[in-house]
Amino acid sequence: MHQPLDPSALAQLFTQARTFSTWQDRAVPVELLHQLYELTKYAPTSANSSPARFVFIHSPEAKAKLKPALAEGNIDKTMTAPVTVIVAADYTFYEQLPQLFPHTDARAWFVGNEALIHTTAFRNSSLQGAYLIMAARALGLDTGAMSGFNNTLLDETFFAGTAIKSNFLINLGYGDARKLHERHPRLAFEYAAQII
Repeated sequence: MHQPLDPSALAQLFTQARTFSTWQDRAVPVELLHQLYELTKYAPTSANSSPARFVFIHSPEAKAKLKPALAEGNIDKTMTAPVTVIVAADYTFYEQLPQLFPHTDARAWFVGNEALIHTTAFRNSSLQGAYLIMAARALGLDTGAMSGFNNTLLDETFFAGTAIKSNFLINLGYGDARKLHERHPRLAFEYAAQII
């Protein structure tokens, strides 16, 4: 039987976690990125399709390639983040289904069905990206998710000649809490949820 996490763990993952825009000058080891993926890969996805592809922008050269695709307001926060993750989706994810979902011919559900391919790739890569945020927090990293960039330019730069397309970006590192704004309010249960 699983037990609820203690309050300090819940605070780290949820109530005290923040979206960071400024970063400490502290590197994120490559080994930690491998550990991060090893947790993220367990995200639930439709038919275990796992369409997300993650590019960890870690080197100065890779950051320089990324910079032209960023919206102006996201340049500083991204260039100073130790790592930026491109959360992308492989729109030929279904080719891996014989390995990932072997008990039935799930590949046949997708071949030629562009609407289902798009919906599944986008929805599930988003879910995997959210899992990456939670896994990063669990490993002691801070995150800053973003959607302010030129998808077309980014895809031409990093995914030319493939069926992979960018979804969103996540800056990773150790946030500088001195630069945080006050937390914005959230919607009350009564407004955003219902039990029926």
